[in-house]
Amino acid sequence: MKFGETFTEYLHGDQEWFLDKCSHVEYKQLKKVLKRCRSRNCKDAPAGSESNNEGFCQCESCPLCDQKFFSELIKEASEIAGCFSSRVRHLLQLHISNGLQRYMLRLRHCFTNDKELMAQQGRMLIEYVTMNAIAIRKILKKYDKVHSSINGRNFRTKMRAEHLELLQSPWLIELGAFYINSNGVSGELSDQFSCDLSSDRPVMTLTISDSLKLEYSLTCAICLDTVFNSYALSCGHLFCKACACSAASVMIFEGLKAADPETRCPVCREVGVYANSVRMIELDLLLKNRCKEYWREKLHDERAETVKQSKEYWDSQTKFMLGF
Repeated sequence: MKFGETFTEYLHGDQEWFLDKCSHVEYKQLKKVLKRCRSRNCKDAPAGSESNNEGFCQCESCPLCDQKFFSELIKEASEIAGCFSSRVRHLLQLHISNGLQRYMLRLRHCFTNDKELMAQQGRMLIEYVTMNAIAIRKILKKYDKVHSSINGRNFRTKMRAEHLELLQSPWLIELGAFYINSNGVSGELSDQFSCDLSSDRPVMTLTISDSLKLEYSLTCAICLDTVFNSYALSCGHLFCKACACSAASVMIFEGLKAADPETRCPVCREVGVYANSVRMIELDLLLKNRCKEYWREKLHDERAETVKQSKEYWDSQTKFMLGF
């Protein structure tokens, strides 16, 4: 079965009620744009462009396609990424909530089978993000084939730069950590996620198919050790909280939100990535359970450094207020 048929079947299958509330790639519509371009031999292309015998547009940029194609695709990818992150955050709420909120959620557990519901939603979220990610890859590959260009490939690079590469979302790491922490509330999903913390390069692996496996590094790019008290900046890069604070020239007790808006990511050098950083709570729980000795050592070191920084800060404030 061709992917277009598979994607249509997915959109109108058993999960249609779930997808009604979510954005998705308009795969058939975008493919029609490309077919119209082929059938017209790209008559609206800039002067000097030529078509080969198969009718493919040979221009590097096609106004007929580009106007509808890339603007629509970037909008859809942005909406999908937002929907996915909000849904995963909501799914993990039971695990990461505390106080009265946790009590109310636990009380609801007496009346509904939350584990089955969470497993079902987890399966749908994984399929949702992977199907749309594959649809984007397929349609961009089709674009390059029709136009004999590399614009589709360049657009994927642009999506990564704008943090719209769906399969690189830190929320996928959180979702994977959740399922491993839950000892596989769903056997099907527990087979998709695996984690190797014993090697020099700790990684989490998401197996989508026999031909597509994604690895997510769990190494902090600053201290080159397994991330501790980890945060994902809005660019997607993972760091220990203490390391990220040090790179941003803020104290640990102030947190990453206190970083200057012009502070750059230590890896990709992008500006303004600290304000919307995400604390990786499920990943921290996974590492705490799997690497207990390492976790205790790092916790001790971070607390000691936090106390030291706090003392230095308040000493300096006291001297400033007293005028010496």
